[in-house]
Amino acid sequence: MIVAGFGFRRDATLDALRTALREAQEGHPDVTAVAAPHDKLALVSALAETLGLPVIAVSPGTLQRATTPTQSVASLAARRAGSVAEASALAAAGPGAQLLATRHISPDRMATCAIAQGLPA
Repeated sequence: MIVAGFGFRRDATLDALRTALREAQEGHPDVTAVAAPHDKLALVSALAETLGLPVIAVSPGTLQRATTPTQSVASLAARRAGSVAEASALAAAGPGAQLLATRHISPDRMATCAIAQGLPA
C-alpha cells in the first residue's frame, strides 16, 4: 500500500491538497490511499473521491506515536506530532512502513503531503 498522508490548516482548499500531493508524488509510485487525522477527513475525502481512492482516518494517539524525520514546531504544538502529513502516511501504511517522500508544502503553505509505503502483504 502506498499512502499519501495530509496535514493542513483549517482554511486549506482542495487545490492546496492537490498541489501538495502532486509535489510529494513526483518520481514515486501512484498512491493507493489517502490519510489524515480523523477530524480533518472532510477535505481529504473530497480529494479521495476525485481520485477514486479510499480514505484512512488516523487517531490522535497514533499520530503522536509516529516517529517522523520532520519536527515542525507548529505540528508539535497543535498535534504533538513532528509532521501530521508524515505521521498520517506512516500510520495508515501500517507497521514497518517507510516514507518515500517527506512532507511537501503547498505553495500557499496551507497543506502538507507525505508519501509512505507499507510492507507487502
